[in-house]
Amino acid sequence: MLNSIFGSSTSNSIGITEVLISMIIAIILGFIIALVHKKTSRYSKNFLITISLLPILVEAVMLMVNGNLGTSVAIMGAFSLVRFRSIPGTSKEILIVFFAMTVGLSCGMGQIWFAIILTVIGCLLLLLLNKVNVFEKEKGEKKLKILIPENLEYDTVFEDIFNECTNKVVLEKTKTTNMGSMFELSYKVKIKSGISEKEFIDKLRTRNGNLKISLERVEDEYDL
Repeated sequence: MLNSIFGSSTSNSIGITEVLISMIIAIILGFIIALVHKKTSRYSKNFLITISLLPILVEAVMLMVNGNLGTSVAIMGAFSLVRFRSIPGTSKEILIVFFAMTVGLSCGMGQIWFAIILTVIGCLLLLLLNKVNVFEKEKGEKKLKILIPENLEYDTVFEDIFNECTNKVVLEKTKTTNMGSMFELSYKVKIKSGISEKEFIDKLRTRNGNLKISLERVEDEYDL
């Protein structure tokens, strides 16, 4: 086990030098985690600022409770409830929050080298998994939305076009719109090579009477 820079003393007798060192390290590591998240994910400025400052705030809580791990985790758990009063984030954002909190806990316990090693290994894993495509969605997948009149059979109306122009098609959602006079169909499709998006859309709009059609890139979905 790596030794704590605080030794066996409580926070009441921790020297100002050790406190400053641990705080500076916490700030630096939080900034590194924020930069890695910026490089590997979609982000907002406010979220990056939060991640940058989270380790030093967690460390401050640790120092205030005399290094008592159980008490500090309970307090930070109560603070984290604020997160669930805002818009839910992705599972990766939740992971980054826990990552930054763990680094802050390590710094608050004086385990500076452990915090540094954890940050290096964690950030390298994030960069590596972002580069490899083992967890990537199938390339070429698009999100297709089509409006059709209520008198058309949406199960079969585009069947021949999909067979001709796509390698894969999945109907994900159907809903009524415009006071029930239309259906909005949401698909995930993979267009065959050699078929342009314009050609595909032109074939669809001749079938749905030139009503609205959208073809979009599949975004990362929230899974939590």
